[in-house]
Amino acid sequence: MAGVSDWNQQIIDEFRANEGRVGGNFEGAPLLLLHHIGRKSGTERVTPMMYQAVGDSYAVFASKAGADTHPDWYRNLLEHPDVSAEIGTETVELRARDLEADERAPIWEKQKQDYPGFAGYETKTDRTIPVVLLERR
Repeated sequence: MAGVSDWNQQIIDEFRANEGRVGGNFEGAPLLLLHHIGRKSGTERVTPMMYQAVGDSYAVFASKAGADTHPDWYRNLLEHPDVSAEIGTETVELRARDLEADERAPIWEKQKQDYPGFAGYETKTDRTIPVVLLERR
């Protein structure tokens, strides 16, 4: 797990040093830093992730690169839906809502079209990749 934590911390540091912009695999992609509370630990966590703007809300995708289990941050949001996110230089207070199939479908399809790597994640797993809408509170 240390490898993932180190990689995430490098992205977080680069994001904050460059007003929300990073290079490498995420160059040019919309990226936010999600602040959430660990469901078991109660500790604040910060997770970098790609998002899709949906009106004045933000959709995020619990792909875990196509793994067969949901990412920890997703399970944390189900338990503690009040979150915040750093987007560019702004911090926004949000509430997470797991989307049902009918609302999820068009957002997920657009994400796969815009970023084909997400379609690849979908082919790696039998689980439905959750889409979570982060709405302003």
